[in-house]
Amino acid sequence: MADANRPVTLAAIAGAHGVRGEVRLKLFGEGAEALRAFSVFEAGDRKLTLKSVRPANQGAVATFAEVTDRSGAEALRGTLLTVPRSALPPLAEGEYYHHDLLGLPCVSTDGSAIGHVAAIENFGAGDILEIEKAAEPGKKPARFMVPMTTQAVPAWNDDGVTVNAAFVE
Repeated sequence: MADANRPVTLAAIAGAHGVRGEVRLKLFGEGAEALRAFSVFEAGDRKLTLKSVRPANQGAVATFAEVTDRSGAEALRGTLLTVPRSALPPLAEGEYYHHDLLGLPCVSTDGSAIGHVAAIENFGAGDILEIEKAAEPGKKPARFMVPMTTQAVPAWNDDGVTVNAAFVE
């Protein structure tokens, strides 16, 4: 398993909502419901205790015990809400957390090194790995995308990602 203490960012505070200390959240996970699994979040150098969360336009609105007014909520704008990797639910066979794949080295099914996972996107039809190749001298590193399917990515683990050679650009 990936580093159990590595912080995983689940949301960012986008600003205040109303006058009673509620905050607007930009979500990086499965939605507002997923945040309810956690009672306490690391928020920079402090902890925030979740009282309530509900879906809202393009994210969620949350209330934290430590934030009681609009100015307190505004002061948190831009703060990332994280939990330790060990706090996330266990994965079933074939499942993965984006967080665990980011930065992993990639090799081709023919054995050649390709680069590393630079980003994971989802435009509605499933996850897509964005792989950054090693930079050639004097050039910016090239990137290409691969669908996260068993045909294109036959294997992955904590040590790296294997990409079908037919999908390597």
